[in-house]
Amino acid sequence: MTLLSIITFLIIGGIAGWLAGLLIKGRGFGIIGDIIVGIIGAFIGGFVLIFFGLAGLFGAGIISAIIVAFIGAVILLSIIKLIKRI
Repeated sequence: MTLLSIITFLIIGGIAGWLAGLLIKGRGFGIIGDIIVGIIGAFIGGFVLIFFGLAGLFGAGIISAIIVAFIGAVILLSIIKLIKRI
């Protein structure tokens, strides 16, 4: 990985985590928390889309990467919210 790809990965994770934090929690988790949620969400979103055969739906590019990471981050935060209720 080059330095540029790492920076891009962190930016995409931060944006996706921040958006998911706004949707689920009502505010973000701070820059580090948003990046972590977004990066984990990217893995979850990619896995879920591949599992359901929807991986080609969003195509390639930064916007589609943010959408996939956002979907995964929302799933992650929803699961965490459900676990905290129990």
